[in-house]
Amino acid sequence: MGLPQENPAYILPETYLAAEMQSDTRSEYLKGEVFAMVGTSSAHNVIVGNLYMALRNHLRGGLCQVFALDLKLRVEAANAYFYPELMVTCSEADRNSDFIKSEAVLVVEVLSPSTALFDRDKKFASYRLLPSLQEYVLVDTEQEGVEYYRRSDNGEWIMHPYGAGETVTLHGLNLTFPIGTVYQDVVFTPNE
Repeated sequence: MGLPQENPAYILPETYLAAEMQSDTRSEYLKGEVFAMVGTSSAHNVIVGNLYMALRNHLRGGLCQVFALDLKLRVEAANAYFYPELMVTCSEADRNSDFIKSEAVLVVEVLSPSTALFDRDKKFASYRLLPSLQEYVLVDTEQEGVEYYRRSDNGEWIMHPYGAGETVTLHGLNLTFPIGTVYQDVVFTPNE
């Protein structure tokens, strides 16, 4: 049972999880607040698919697994549950958990105008509390652009931007691919 909260609108994690299991829609949870998730664009879906295929092909047969879209990532230290677009975990505990993962080594968020600030700010601050997390990737949907963050040996996060024509390297997974792989078959459209 949770402690009494100053905010009367505070939702207990257990209440959120029970409602989420019964719901037809997805929502994310951060410190007692629930955030409804909105639909995505075609570009967003194609980018997720392209990255999933690149990661899945690279990790096939190994200890690590990639998961897309519909699995929750628990960040206990942040009192949060998120649905990252993609996550990679190499954990035996995560292998044995069907619906919630908690030891991701890589998290990928595909940005949209409505979520970009949240993904860069509150989500990244929460994800950094995961001891297992080594890499965080933000992917632009309006132009070819990837922001790659890597945890250094001393715990600092180092960012490397990638743009059109460049080669992206995910150091922790020993994976390199042209940025064009991410954007194959993506049609950029002006904001509506």
